[in-house]
Amino acid sequence: MPLFRSHPVSLQPFFGFRSRQRLRLTARALRQPPRSFEPSASRLRAAGTMIAQFASHEVAGLTVRLRVDGPGETLLDAEATTDGEGFVHFDLPLEPAWDLPQDPAWEAAELTWHDPDGGLGGAAASAAAHILAPGLDSRLAVISDIDDVIIETGITGGWRSLARNWRRILVQMPGERTVVPGAAPFYGALGGGEVQARGERLPGKSIAATHRPFFYISSSPWNLFTYLVAFQRAKGLPLGPLMLRDWGFNRGTFGSASHGSHKREGIKAILGMYPDLRFALIGDDTQGDVPAFAEAVRTYPGRIAAVFLRTAAAEALTPAEEAGIASIRAAGVPLWLGEGFAVGEDFLHTLGFTPGGETTQIIKAVEKVGEAPPAA
Repeated sequence: MPLFRSHPVSLQPFFGFRSRQRLRLTARALRQPPRSFEPSASRLRAAGTMIAQFASHEVAGLTVRLRVDGPGETLLDAEATTDGEGFVHFDLPLEPAWDLPQDPAWEAAELTWHDPDGGLGGAAASAAAHILAPGLDSRLAVISDIDDVIIETGITGGWRSLARNWRRILVQMPGERTVVPGAAPFYGALGGGEVQARGERLPGKSIAATHRPFFYISSSPWNLFTYLVAFQRAKGLPLGPLMLRDWGFNRGTFGSASHGSHKREGIKAILGMYPDLRFALIGDDTQGDVPAFAEAVRTYPGRIAAVFLRTAAAEALTPAEEAGIASIRAAGVPLWLGEGFAVGEDFLHTLGFTPGGETTQIIKAVEKVGEAPPAA
């Protein structure tokens, strides 16, 4: 019997993104009680919220309508059906092409559905969704890992690591989690500050974009989407679309090969959407980041502005990781490898090159972090 059958169907939209020619957005239909990560919530309620994230009942076969309205007209109207895990995926061509805003902006969309248990025809319901549109002036974007790069998750390190971090995952509120020292000022500098969104926005649901768009690829499950967004908000980190995973308690979820393939597929999808943008890649020496970044450097010559790798693992680098690092350096892509983000001017001497253009902005961001105290 479904655990939360008595609860109405709710839809969790995840952050989408678009270019001039294409729009991508994913949401998930679930039966679950209302969730809250408000700082005032008790620890017991926080634990209940996290358990509900993983114990929710997915709703398959639900028809979901996506609508994007512009001034005086409907720009997009499409339908899709949830799969066996409750996910609904919109990957839509934009014809004719949509203009991009001058600066990056979060644009509003509306998702509507009918609860099959809501009486004759089903009760109508809706949810706001947000779609990131890089700006016409955007030249550099950031693709970053999350796990053990900006937050110590422990959730993708295997069964023992998961058990060891159970209390942090299920009990601690997002604002109580500790950001990796130096990450907050580093990411803030890379983002270049907030710009006011110029797209259509729903009241009370607006999001301020950063001058440089951010995309996150994480091996954490989709169940942690709201938790991770709440953490980013609490710590002042730039928001961006999150590419998470459909989690199962099996070798496919915890195997290191699956982490790497997830990263490679995510990077390919993002770079394919934005052929005119260059990207800085930020990750660590676990979960296949190094080989995935090295493949991106080889596959997209000239598209990767710099690579940052935080050394989080106690073990020595594998031969595949050593080869990946060598290939990144051989391609002439600026590479930083170290335990923390506060590296200061030593970074410039280590690189052994004269940076220019957008890469200079990255270097300056790192230098500024070297002068900043670690974030709490």
